[in-house]
Amino acid sequence: MASTTYLAGFRSLPLPIAQLSLEAVLHCGQSFRWTSFPLTPSLDNEHPPALTHEYRFCLRDRVVCLRQSHHVLFYRSVFPEQDLSPAETTLREAETLTWIKDYFQLDVDLSKLYDDWSERDTVFRSLRSRFSGIRVLRQDPWENLVSFICSSNNNIGRITKMIHALCKKYSPPLLSLAPPCPALASAPTMTPYHPFPPPSVLAAPEVASQLRSLGFGYRADFIQRTAKMLVDEHGTSVVMRSMEAPERWLLSLRDLNTIKAREELLKFVGVGRKVADCILLMSLDKCEVIPVDTHVHQIAVKHYHFTRNGLKGKTTMTPKLYDQISKRLSDIWGEYAGWAHSILFTADLKVFSAYGLHEDNESPSTSVVPSIVPESERSAKEAGPSSKRKPGSATESGAYWQDEGADLFERVKKRRRGVSVVA
Repeated sequence: MASTTYLAGFRSLPLPIAQLSLEAVLHCGQSFRWTSFPLTPSLDNEHPPALTHEYRFCLRDRVVCLRQSHHVLFYRSVFPEQDLSPAETTLREAETLTWIKDYFQLDVDLSKLYDDWSERDTVFRSLRSRFSGIRVLRQDPWENLVSFICSSNNNIGRITKMIHALCKKYSPPLLSLAPPCPALASAPTMTPYHPFPPPSVLAAPEVASQLRSLGFGYRADFIQRTAKMLVDEHGTSVVMRSMEAPERWLLSLRDLNTIKAREELLKFVGVGRKVADCILLMSLDKCEVIPVDTHVHQIAVKHYHFTRNGLKGKTTMTPKLYDQISKRLSDIWGEYAGWAHSILFTADLKVFSAYGLHEDNESPSTSVVPSIVPESERSAKEAGPSSKRKPGSATESGAYWQDEGADLFERVKKRRRGVSVVA
């Protein structure tokens, strides 16, 4: 995969959309901190029609910007330092390329996996043309841990808002960037980008009450107590590249087998079997792990003839049932069962109901990018695990939380108004 220069300020990586679809991967509930900007086609080919969005993600020392055509992934980095020399710029862009290959696990041939799953599973075979390019991310374990503590009784859009609010509260902005299409009237002039805060910051005793005021509900205590457990056990020393000792320890769980790594994760407050398995799959290299919840249970019943043993109505997810579903699906999909699960999970999300329904199979024609929630509306509070807020119903502060299954075409119209948070 040689890198060449293309587009103003961008480098290019030859990569067909069948190997990676940013539109799908960054919206299916794996990572919650990407932001997305719609690109307006221009006469000078600065933003050709095939390039529909720019996606941005803030690392510890840079903001990575990505665009994608049918056959090429375009990337560039923005750094807080000014006037880097050409040699230093080349070195840092090489680091960015290394990060991209690692984060998206581009060493895994996704087309071969799709072929294997299609041979094993007729259900997958019927979906592969619509949902191509969906792969599991290799995320930072600390960010992944906190993000999925937030996932309890929650939806993708709301988790995204919570994670962005957490970063804004506890991490100073690394830099600010203008949108790629400043002509959009509703787009902000400059957008600040915040790295993910380290464990030492979230371990402070006042964090729990502060997060509750931001709408985290009972998850606020889970996050603060988990951070404190890590800091008490591993300290706060910086061991490598601004990474604290607890973060380095979490990375070391990649070297453990699945059972031992899961045992370590289950020690944390707010981490049950499903959350632990999400972390194992999405940041700790356990590609065989299938996170099971009621949604996955419904997929197993609907598509794979998994019996309810005579039960009617809502079924309680017991450890035994969890293991039975996991084994059944693992037997079908094999070594990379967790990856296959992510594709079936994505295909079953309401927000993807019209995804890929187009004539050109190379690129999806329907966007699933939701609109950003106005700053004034982000302070809506969560009532707790028993809260029953309906999609589109007003909260106490007057904000409206839109459910991930809201009408797709309304979302398409909204995203044209400017920058959106990927959810």
